[in-house]
Amino acid sequence: MPRNDRPTSATPTAVGRKLPLLMALACGVGVANVYFPQAVTPLIADGLGVSSGTAATTATVTQLGYAAGIFLLVPLGDRLPRRPLITGLLATTGLALLAAGLAPATGLLLAAGAVVGVATVVPQLLLPMAAGLVDADRRGNVIGTLQAGLIGGILLARTFGGVLGEHLGWRAPYLVAAVLTGLLAVVLGLALPGNSPAVHDRYPTLIVDTLRMLRDERELRRSVLFQVTVFCGFSAVWTALALLMTGPRYGMGAQAVGLLALIGAASMFCAPAAGRWVDRLGADRVNLWCVLTALAAAAVLTAGSVGGAVGLSALAAGLLLLDVAVQCGQVANQARIFALRPEARSRLNTGYMTCAFLGGSAGSWLGTRAYVQWGWGAVCALVALAALLALAACPFGRRREHGGRETRPAPERVSR
Repeated sequence: MPRNDRPTSATPTAVGRKLPLLMALACGVGVANVYFPQAVTPLIADGLGVSSGTAATTATVTQLGYAAGIFLLVPLGDRLPRRPLITGLLATTGLALLAAGLAPATGLLLAAGAVVGVATVVPQLLLPMAAGLVDADRRGNVIGTLQAGLIGGILLARTFGGVLGEHLGWRAPYLVAAVLTGLLAVVLGLALPGNSPAVHDRYPTLIVDTLRMLRDERELRRSVLFQVTVFCGFSAVWTALALLMTGPRYGMGAQAVGLLALIGAASMFCAPAAGRWVDRLGADRVNLWCVLTALAAAAVLTAGSVGGAVGLSALAAGLLLLDVAVQCGQVANQARIFALRPEARSRLNTGYMTCAFLGGSAGSWLGTRAYVQWGWGAVCALVALAALLALAACPFGRRREHGGRETRPAPERVSR
């Protein structure tokens, strides 16, 4: 079958500063739809008269749907015009949120939650789109801006769901999220530039190409190795942290874990700075700093086993370091992969994010087993081991990126 993988030639769209901020807001709202159900599961259990386990399934189904949507829908960003694809997915998400908020029983709620997860992959379409709208010397900065929106959405989602649900009932977060998502569909439909599809392959070919790129693109594999290992350690710590905080060492409730999670807000401000560092110094150097930061985090977190004020301070500092390492590494990795093949950015992001989610899942499983078998020190050792494995992707002895900038590819054709 003939292929058309050549990027179209034109000049980048003059996106200015406002459009990336709007896209960052859309990323935050989109990813929040995946995470806020976690905060209202006890309220769902009471409201629908079901067990806590059944109510928790709604959050799990939404997250599984998100992972499936990344693999199945994000590659379409290379095949279809992104503006109608993004607005269509936002409209679908809004309707599914409305159905979830009006659901009379768990069956419809689970079905609607699954649709929310699958359709709310808009952030993973906006990131490669933004990378194609600017010159290479601004790519890291713009990606960092959108990544900051993602971090903010993840951090504020549970607060949004918990506070609104506590005062107005579990349906309120779903209904408010439906309105916000619908408004975003309209605003982005007016604000986003149009783009012509870069390839005309059939859908099965797009999926196969995603897997083929993981095999053929060395820089993609390096980015995957960085993120899978560091995110694995990150997930291991956060999974085991709840066991540590609620155990005999600290004897605190789950609310304390939520308060510690707010510490990661600082990484929201580090992401744009990481993007500027990538533009000036290159993704490799930023990745190396992130790996070293993860190693430092593992050392600091070890003191968390002491307990008391000293242990809490160590946990807070270590979690902040680890969160900065993960989020800034994400900016560097995506800047690297989006420079590889302009016509395949959505497929590159699909392979990258799917592997990252698999690494996070493995980290959660390993973190729980390590804590149960050997305690908190083993979890910290797991983080250090993961960071050392990430060092294998560092370009020791290889040619450094010139000025931190890749060869400027031909940008995507855009239209209004």
